[in-house]
Amino acid sequence: MVSRRPILIDTDTASDDAVALIMALCSPNVEVKAITTVAGNVTVEQATRNALFTVELCGADVPVFSGAEKPLERELQTARWFHGKDGLGDHGYVPSMRTPASGHAVDALINAVQSTPGIEIITLGPLTNLALALEHWPALARSLGRCVVMGGAPCCEGNVTPAAEFNIWVDPEAARIVFASGAPIEMIGWHLARFDAVLNEREIQEILALETPLAEFAIHANSTAAIAYHTQTGEYGISLPDPVAMGVLLDPKLKLEVSQHYVGIECQSELTRGMTVVDRLDVAADSRNSAVWSEIMRRGQKVEVCWRIDVQGWKTELTTALKPANGIVPG
Repeated sequence: MVSRRPILIDTDTASDDAVALIMALCSPNVEVKAITTVAGNVTVEQATRNALFTVELCGADVPVFSGAEKPLERELQTARWFHGKDGLGDHGYVPSMRTPASGHAVDALINAVQSTPGIEIITLGPLTNLALALEHWPALARSLGRCVVMGGAPCCEGNVTPAAEFNIWVDPEAARIVFASGAPIEMIGWHLARFDAVLNEREIQEILALETPLAEFAIHANSTAAIAYHTQTGEYGISLPDPVAMGVLLDPKLKLEVSQHYVGIECQSELTRGMTVVDRLDVAADSRNSAVWSEIMRRGQKVEVCWRIDVQGWKTELTTALKPANGIVPG
């Protein structure tokens, strides 16, 4: 029997985060050591409730630790307009039994890495918790097996401003700390959940036809998000950035095109706040750029940027997680 890989999930649990949690909790390939929550899509209190509900729905026994209530230097701006007031489409999903674990998410994150060297971390929200953990214990960066970051817009427009993706935009100072930490970052940008990666109406109906609580929840929790996504992009369907990132964590072979680059995070300009600036042509070392990029390059750690994934492979992985054999028994 192949041992399951240990992982920790850091999340601002809204509708697509919850589906990503289901994928991990139902996977035979990983063991979720802990879930830590952070303010982002919703308040950290709501994110914690949503994570607890999802764990409960999956019949799992994983501790959920509540974390940072706001970004490092800014006031919190949520995405309630996109995911609904409760982050799960406002259908009344609430945990009935589970409560948060004692202790702060940042301490839980550090403890998990210290007790399980090589653990893989995936971040599905703003990077505040991870940045705080790195400030407390910088060696954390070198103790990770992988650090999959759902965030950024490396090739195209953002989803909250023309320049930035939401997770990075909410707390760009935290993102700058994490991206400069030397952690083995795999950047899974918002662009990977668009176009053919969006669940179309036929695929939505096929998932509902599974007739499991997990399938029903995955679709209905994203009902408000689907409407908001159409308003935002003109595309119909359900876009699931966090499950795409989770798919890559669970099966790295889903990555079809990647490359290594220095990545800078814009924190000062309000026009481009949270922009993930990718040195794709390797010009950061040019003399005209050295003053801006020298600190990033001094650390010598490039980021793996994913440009293209196996979309059908990801969708198969998602559907498998929602099948009757997983989670609680229907009825």
